[in-house]
Amino acid sequence: MPTIALVDDDRNILTSVSIALEAEGYRIMTYTDGASALDGFKTSPPDLAILDIKMPRMDGMETLRRLRQKTDIPVIFLTSKDEEIDELFGLKMGADDFIRKPFSQRLLVERVKAVLRRVSPKDAAAPKETDSAKVLERGLLRMDPERHTCTWKNEPVTLTVTEFLILQALAQRPGVVKSRNALMDAAYDDQVYVDDRTIDSHIKRLRKKFKQSDDDFDMIETLYGVGYRFKEM
Repeated sequence: MPTIALVDDDRNILTSVSIALEAEGYRIMTYTDGASALDGFKTSPPDLAILDIKMPRMDGMETLRRLRQKTDIPVIFLTSKDEEIDELFGLKMGADDFIRKPFSQRLLVERVKAVLRRVSPKDAAAPKETDSAKVLERGLLRMDPERHTCTWKNEPVTLTVTEFLILQALAQRPGVVKSRNALMDAAYDDQVYVDDRTIDSHIKRLRKKFKQSDDDFDMIETLYGVGYRFKEM
């Protein structure tokens, strides 16, 4: 089963959430602040991290910023009701989901399962297709869902789980406009509620990442008031 890192300075949350996740079979690592978590990740990288935003020494935002410099493991933020700005900022930085406190243990477990499903190849128990059949190639873009790899002009572009799913949804049908709602359906589980600004933030990050590899990248087009599309080659 996957390993989940839980980072929160509230020991009651560490205990209760650990019990709930361990009951589902997950292996749990706990940390009380971001600095100790990053140190621990060097030797024992988790499959998913749950980060509280408000923590001493190093808060969740700074932890995510440093984490994204080296890895794109899925991240779920724990936020308070009055931290909407933090939520939006976190999504722009590459968080995959957020949960507002107070939350039910059942909800958290389902969110964790949903994010991990987006990471893992679907229907793992089913007969596997050939790798070449699963690879998506659109001109200079190559995406391999099995390996969660993406290249542009044969250069790797590191994407978060959500960014990968959004780009995959666009690239599957070049020239076809995808509404924000359609992209939310492609990238998020039904139990995850996000708004239009979330998709816009992910698109902005996608463009930025590809432009770091190629200044002339312009394959993701905006149709104002409608949605986005992957340009036909």
